[in-house]
Amino acid sequence: MNISRRQMLGMTAGLLAGMAAPTWAASNSSANGTRIIRVAASGLTINGTLATLREQSNVGRRILPSILEPVIATDVLGDLSLQPGIAQSWKRINDSVVEVTLRQGVIFHNGDEMTAEDVAFSFSRGVMFGDTEPHRGDGAKTIKSDDHARTRTTGTQCPPEVAAVGRRLWPSLEEVKVIDRYTVQFINAVPDVTLEGRLTRMGCDVISKRHYLESGDWLKWAAAPVGTGPFKVKEHKPGQHLILQKHDQYWGGAPEVDEVHFYEVPELASRINGMLAGEYDFATDIPTDQVQTVETSGKLEFVGGPILNHQITCFDKAHPVLKDPRVRLAMSHAIDRQTIVDMMWDGRTVVPKGLQFDFYGPMLVEDHSAPAYDPEKAKQLLKEAGYNGEVIPYRVLNNYYTGQVQKAQILVEMWRAVGINVDIHMVENWSQIYDQSSPRGIRDWSNSAGFNDPVSSLVQQHGPNGQQQQVGEWSNDEFNRLSAVLENSTDAKERKRTFARMLEIAEYEDPAFMVVHQTAAFYAKRKDIQWKWSPTFYMDFRKGNTTLVKA
Repeated sequence: MNISRRQMLGMTAGLLAGMAAPTWAASNSSANGTRIIRVAASGLTINGTLATLREQSNVGRRILPSILEPVIATDVLGDLSLQPGIAQSWKRINDSVVEVTLRQGVIFHNGDEMTAEDVAFSFSRGVMFGDTEPHRGDGAKTIKSDDHARTRTTGTQCPPEVAAVGRRLWPSLEEVKVIDRYTVQFINAVPDVTLEGRLTRMGCDVISKRHYLESGDWLKWAAAPVGTGPFKVKEHKPGQHLILQKHDQYWGGAPEVDEVHFYEVPELASRINGMLAGEYDFATDIPTDQVQTVETSGKLEFVGGPILNHQITCFDKAHPVLKDPRVRLAMSHAIDRQTIVDMMWDGRTVVPKGLQFDFYGPMLVEDHSAPAYDPEKAKQLLKEAGYNGEVIPYRVLNNYYTGQVQKAQILVEMWRAVGINVDIHMVENWSQIYDQSSPRGIRDWSNSAGFNDPVSSLVQQHGPNGQQQQVGEWSNDEFNRLSAVLENSTDAKERKRTFARMLEIAEYEDPAFMVVHQTAAFYAKRKDIQWKWSPTFYMDFRKGNTTLVKA
């Protein structure tokens, strides 16, 4: 591998040639005194809606928690521990039931008070599960989702792809039972030690029952859902901008800013130019090679760091070459992860212990790691598999992930160094990523830990109802059986043994993916705005975290 950091940085130098000289906006206020935060984002949504169950994306996670809140909150600016939110408290009734006491006086964006009826409705068949059935201990079944771009609806009934995600998050939820106006019970069909964690996930949000039913149409509702978050939707033009207005009756206190304007600005150069020209107050997805450009301006700063997400490359083992697990394992052994971290991220993120996160605590498998960089082993595996230089297609989006194109180029060079012939196919959207009209090979993806248990990442993304199996890329019978054990066992030692075995299958024996590095989120921001970034994708503009410092 002979790409130097200097050469890698040169890949993006041309993007920023002719940078505009900085000028500065005099104020963050409009003519009528409205206090506005302006964010240049690489993307706003994937599917054009604001429905969290359909926008299970990194760009969605940046914005949607400001509108819709899950039942149980987390400390998004700290250690991500479970916190009271719209749920005042919760307790275990038994291994399959959690009882939640709701905070009284929580007001929806439409002025209605949130009650237990709204919570139960938010997890109903029509909203979350469609015609799918909960698993009741009769074996794991994969729900196929063959359409990730087209929404099919009948009135307010959720579309099939939403139901597929609902069952990914809640494979065995049987019922949400109303006990009284401010008390509900989440009743699972089988034991599950992760019920509380599941209630923190984006997608497990509480919506206004009245607003949903009055909308009369799922797409109309999804364009501007009514939730309990600190901001409500004022205007949404998919692909252009989203304007959020503060929720004056927010239970946590009205935000200091009146509006947050998110603008979709896919080009890195345009985001940085806009920051330097004073058009924006924040810009997302800034690579580390732009630190000097940002900070030498004098009025901007570069903030961010590793978040609870890993950059991975997924394999489609239906491809004739990738059908042999030795080829997939060879591709993983061929990449030098630390070099990528040093070259692309200036060492500001890390190479994790495979697909797991430190905040798993006692469930972290300390002696597991991603396949080590070992070019000779990679060559030996390729020889054993009888690989003869056949082309493996690599579908790549144009920097949906920060530095995605550069990373793809580096990976291709690393694979070429051991004799693997990978051809980059640039595509425009996720529908083209998943398209089966031509052979699929490998693709970039990321994997987030929605809560502090491996179920939230390994099972929910790669298990029998995870997206990788839903789109037909990969499946493994033993892995699927163990997914049910990890989800339903209440024995801590058995769960950890199961998790360790699942990692071994998915990363070594029958690779479903290869972890490249932990994701890092970096922003350019104005120095005179006091704001703390989150170790998640969420941009938090709630009260107490967004202060406009007076000159």
